[in-house]
Amino acid sequence: MTLEHRFNMIVREIRKECVGSGPREITTRFVGPWAISEMKGNLTKVEKFMIESKKGHQVVHEARTSLVKEIYNDIEMVKKLEELVQAKLVSVFADINIDSDIAMTTYVFNKPIIVNRGDKNQN
Repeated sequence: MTLEHRFNMIVREIRKECVGSGPREITTRFVGPWAISEMKGNLTKVEKFMIESKKGHQVVHEARTSLVKEIYNDIEMVKKLEELVQAKLVSVFADINIDSDIAMTTYVFNKPIIVNRGDKNQN
């Protein structure tokens, strides 16, 4: 199982636990100290109903972006990702395009993530 796949599984687990549903599809790429995740199919049925109004659209966007940033203030949640990539999480940048239901999250670690290594990062 690739490092990207294992990272995606943890992200999905965290989102599901904290938001109630995880993304339908996640693609992650490691670039230096960054893990960049694109997530499709994030919105719940209630959120999809809410975004039909302008105010609901704004509320869902603000809630989704703030909530994601808050999730990663939880040491236990962060620990899972840090152990996997063997680096400390420094910062998280998140946004979601409500209309296309695509979220992007960039996880910034304290050192480059080594993907093609035959030790702890690979099974």
